[in-house]
Amino acid sequence: MERYGGVRWGRAGYGSDVGARALRGVAQVMFVRNAWAGAAFCLALVVADWRYAVYALAGAASGAAGAQLFGVARERVEAGLEGFNACLFALCCAVFLDAGRPSTVLLAVAGSLVVTVATAALVRMLRVWHLPPLTAPYCLLASAVTVAAPAFGRIRPHGDGLAALPRAAAGLQLRPAELWRGFLRNVGQVFFLDEWYAGGLLLAGLFLVSRVAGLVACAGSATGVLTAWILGIRAGRIADGTAGCSAVLVALALCGVFLAATRRTLLYALLGAATATAVTPAVAALLAPSGGHPFTWPFVLTTLAFLAAARSFSQLSVPTRPAGPLAAPEAGSRPG
Repeated sequence: MERYGGVRWGRAGYGSDVGARALRGVAQVMFVRNAWAGAAFCLALVVADWRYAVYALAGAASGAAGAQLFGVARERVEAGLEGFNACLFALCCAVFLDAGRPSTVLLAVAGSLVVTVATAALVRMLRVWHLPPLTAPYCLLASAVTVAAPAFGRIRPHGDGLAALPRAAAGLQLRPAELWRGFLRNVGQVFFLDEWYAGGLLLAGLFLVSRVAGLVACAGSATGVLTAWILGIRAGRIADGTAGCSAVLVALALCGVFLAATRRTLLYALLGAATATAVTPAVAALLAPSGGHPFTWPFVLTTLAFLAAARSFSQLSVPTRPAGPLAAPEAGSRPG
């Protein structure tokens, strides 16, 4: 695990460090430990809606602050590993609830602290099998809020339930222009962003840190588009990125983060990306009563299964550092 230089844990240093920790928390959504990449990701959020960036940063900062308060290992807090699930949960609140309501703000902050507890619980439970929690803490809480929100009038005052993700007309044909837009939207939908150019900014942030990370994300996104098209998933789902967003995360996780980046692991990762794409409609169908939001459940389920299976394959090597070599540390960091 990398340790970042100049970190002070007393009151004098906290104010100057909280911003960097929050940015690393945003960056860790894409397995990156670099605050500059986190800033690039926030720029993509601002392009869609400036409030999304505020919620994401506030969630990451709340998660890190809660982890520090509860005494989580400082290396995890510094690296942003205690911020990315909270970042996603807060962003989920902004996207699916009313970002301008005070109740949404309170729910996002309180939920970010609960996510920290869920993360600690899952880290300890999965440690037996040497598996990471990934985004499971966020998925658990986001799914719970999605189901429960209609019962809470101060959180969801109107409607019987949360609306499902946008659906295209049944007969829509996938045009060539939609292919490359869907390719970029796969990346953007990791942060709930519909705009193809926002996905392009996220991809640029990955290339800023590592060319390998950017190329693996591109390969995962292309696999998601191709798999969805071969399986006949509705063109609207392919075009808006909701069918293939988990493929991007699976590819990154299995090639360069939890498994060393080699030709064999790339093939393994792309197989996982295709599997996650096929699993996505099934998860959406299971969650249909609450709006059909799969969140990143396909990524979590697929990655955990493939990581567990990888231990039986002698040709797949596991790096010694679980944080993964894809994400280079920012300038001024030093190995610990």
